[in-house]
Amino acid sequence: MEFRGKRILVVGLAKSGLSAINVLYKRGAVLSACDSKSTEEIAKNTLELKDLDIKIYAGCYPEIGRGDYDLLVVSPGVPLQAAPVTQAFKAGIPVIGEVELAYLLKAKAVDLYAITGTNGKTTTTSLLQFIMAADGRKSYSGGNIGVPLTALLDQIDEGVIAVEMSSFQLDTTIEFRPHICGLLNITPDHLDRHGSMDAYIRAKAKIFARQDSTDYAVFNFEDAHLRKMLALCPAQTVLFSTEQILKEGAFVEDDMITVLLKGKRQPICPVEELLLRGKHNMENILCATLMAFIAGVPPEIIRRALLSFKGVRHRMEEVAVHNGITYINDSKATNPESVMRALESFSEPIILIAGGRNKGSQFNMLAQSIKERVKELILLGEAKQEIRTAVIELGFKNIHEVEDLRTAVLEACKLAEKGDVVMLSPACASWDMFANYEQRGDLFCSTVRAMIQE
Repeated sequence: MEFRGKRILVVGLAKSGLSAINVLYKRGAVLSACDSKSTEEIAKNTLELKDLDIKIYAGCYPEIGRGDYDLLVVSPGVPLQAAPVTQAFKAGIPVIGEVELAYLLKAKAVDLYAITGTNGKTTTTSLLQFIMAADGRKSYSGGNIGVPLTALLDQIDEGVIAVEMSSFQLDTTIEFRPHICGLLNITPDHLDRHGSMDAYIRAKAKIFARQDSTDYAVFNFEDAHLRKMLALCPAQTVLFSTEQILKEGAFVEDDMITVLLKGKRQPICPVEELLLRGKHNMENILCATLMAFIAGVPPEIIRRALLSFKGVRHRMEEVAVHNGITYINDSKATNPESVMRALESFSEPIILIAGGRNKGSQFNMLAQSIKERVKELILLGEAKQEIRTAVIELGFKNIHEVEDLRTAVLEACKLAEKGDVVMLSPACASWDMFANYEQRGDLFCSTVRAMIQE
């Protein structure tokens, strides 16, 4: 698509917005940008734009009327109810997201393999890219994984990009069409943004909306919401299951990861040899394995990759083992279901650090899991009283409230005994106390390591 001379407003000046500005500026667009944060708050972000001929609105949004712009590009963190977005819709100005922009600009020889789901997206995306690289393919990972998709455009003219897609990013797609996509699971999340579960599911379904019969969509058969989507998908659908042996797809048979397609059964590797643990990671592994298999990666390459993949930062990350106590950084667990999956991965007594900003979740089911699996619960952040109320209603009493994460780690260390697991798995967003979950996880890791060295 040609963007030279087009008047474009970029809304949001975090990573995605800055990346969109850079690729559009190189392509001759006439750019403006805005952010609701003040000039001081976005000073670091806009430093790299100082030499570019761009009008920047900070701390406010410009009024938008018919004919003011040819296009709006919005960052994932900008809700569709924000003033510039609603004004653009009213004025008939197209609105797209940064991922859609990347799709419109990418080279034809670049294939996109996209992954979405409430939990497991980052691990699955990283694993898929790892497998592709092991096969000798030119491959990158981008999207919600922390690298804007537009930032990769000038680095790859052929090959594969494994794309992690959030519901926010999918909300602003129009033409986006991955050749292969994977859907891991759908549980309530971001309902404060989407407004309802139905709206959240519709956003997730956009990952396959533009596919056709030459494309593939990989579904988790064990997820009821995803099973209902199968009939709506225009691509070739292939299933994976952690619970049963399928007539076609990927599954575990006799403790062996197995793919069965077109009547041919292909064993991949023994489950016991995998480095990743937990049922939730088996979903991730089966999805990535099936997507790679469909993409033509030989089984032996997939096997070698699976046996050497250690996972990603901030997701069930083993920080240290000290005096028989294991410390786990699971800062990326920002909803209750993700924490429940993490708790199920351990048979050892758990000291859980949780809390932060609620994204519209209910904590009742998590409370039951805490009662069954957690030895001591340490709470912090805006949602600590909500979680406290939920667990107290079930009779759980080993609760400790703290004001910050450093204090939480110190308290956990006092409570922990040999054989215990101390785990940061918040069930909430980080935005009440941190810029992002990475910053939260980094502080947990540094505090643990400093304490061990004392």
